[in-house]
Amino acid sequence: MKEVSTEKISCSAVAKGIAEPFSLGARPKALPVWDTDRCTRCALCNIYCPHGAVYRRPDSFFEAKRDLCTGCGICHRECWFGVISMAEEA
Repeated sequence: MKEVSTEKISCSAVAKGIAEPFSLGARPKALPVWDTDRCTRCALCNIYCPHGAVYRRPDSFFEAKRDLCTGCGICHRECWFGVISMAEEA
């Protein structure tokens, strides 16, 4: 049986300075906002969301669940059409 390491697992994106550490229960600094006038509904934001926060609304546009979204911005970066912006919460 292989021995499991008890060392802390780190994220390479955080180590490279690309992302900031996030702990569960913390509120994100910014959340995604979609420009529905320009959205093609391609679903790339939904596919690439690592937390399952992006979902398709009944009108077939997308939105992020606030309780699951970490504000990582991957949906924003993966949107080919620049439809998603990251907006700070008030």
